[in-house]
Amino acid sequence: KMAADTSVEILQKVLENEILQTTKVVEEHLDAEIQKLDQMDEDELECLKQRRLEALKKAQQQKQEWLSKGHGEYREIPSERDFFQEVKESKNVVCHFYRDTTFRCQIMDKHLTVLAKKHVETKFLKLNAEKSPFLCERLRIKVIPTLALVKDGKTQDYVVGFTDLGNTDDFTTETLEWRLGCADVINYSGNLMDPPFQSQKKFGTSFTKLDKKPIRGKKYDSDSDDD
Repeated sequence: KMAADTSVEILQKVLENEILQTTKVVEEHLDAEIQKLDQMDEDELECLKQRRLEALKKAQQQKQEWLSKGHGEYREIPSERDFFQEVKESKNVVCHFYRDTTFRCQIMDKHLTVLAKKHVETKFLKLNAEKSPFLCERLRIKVIPTLALVKDGKTQDYVVGFTDLGNTDDFTTETLEWRLGCADVINYSGNLMDPPFQSQKKFGTSFTKLDKKPIRGKKYDSDSDDD
């Protein structure tokens, strides 16, 4: 028992030492920053202030430009022609190919509405798949809902049904946000190596397996049970 106690004590000392070392490094870094600021003359401080203001102004201008191009809200576009125009003028675009009678499209709508407001850097659109046969053919869209993820005018990736989202109807907005982050179509601040639905699994969330069912007389499948 004594040997075990000694091991614990040694471990505690090592940890305490680690913490002290880390704290020391952080303090030294802060001291150096403060010293640097103390040594700056009026002109240098003014210059620093100006640079900060310029950066803020630039970020604000960028945001205004995005908003003027229809970012910041989740919008429906009327036709295929509009799709080409919209993707031409924005670097990052998420387009939801939907169908009115597919219940899972409404689930997707709910999450995309939230993300459009949060990620102003990306344009969020929806397009009726039945009104865009040429695009569905060209982009090989066979399952509804499908998200086409477009970067610099080229479709780089797809979110097909809910397979990548934990295979459940009640996936979270964070899960979809993570998936869009993986495609680099939004500025994602979380850890891409740690999908949000992984933590759900740990707590024993039951996942409903989705079956893809062909639509009678249609050339794409629906991820919906209400056909």
